[in-house]
Amino acid sequence: MADAAVRAAVPSDAPEIARIQTTTWRTAYAEVLPRTALDRLDDAEIERAWRSTLTEGPATVLVATEGEWLVGFCAGGPAPDAEAAAANGRAPADAATLALVSSLLVEPRWGRRGHGGRLLAALARQLADSGSTRGIVWVPESDTASMSFFRGVGWNPDGTVRTLDAGGTLVRELRLTGSLELRTESK
Repeated sequence: MADAAVRAAVPSDAPEIARIQTTTWRTAYAEVLPRTALDRLDDAEIERAWRSTLTEGPATVLVATEGEWLVGFCAGGPAPDAEAAAANGRAPADAATLALVSSLLVEPRWGRRGHGGRLLAALARQLADSGSTRGIVWVPESDTASMSFFRGVGWNPDGTVRTLDAGGTLVRELRLTGSLELRTESK
């Protein structure tokens, strides 16, 4: 494997981040999301949204590289109140230090090479350094690969569920949570 690294994303990464997002969604979520919703993904609109995030915030965005290739990305930051609420709708005691991982995607052809783990570990360090103590992420219940990945670092469902309407198909998501001191496998 060529040199693998993680670095802060810059605005010129927006086209590749958008491409990775649409490619990954169309591949990894083909069984989860309806074909019509995936066909409606607009690369230019997604690129504009990422460029805005990279220039105006509020999320921290990191990219994974392998050699000269950008192969994945991760975004996160302080959890908005609506995302932080406990299953009963109340704010948890640690709401002020709760971080949301809003996106973690590695293009499928670059999968299973450690890029996702490196991205999440780097983001967790940055979030912890800025005062966050715990992370949350929403994962489609049927996305067994992502569920397994997050459980592998010590994040587990916290009992909070939401259902999203994805173009007429209901997608049930579970909220997973865990320490920003990620559990790693020892080799």
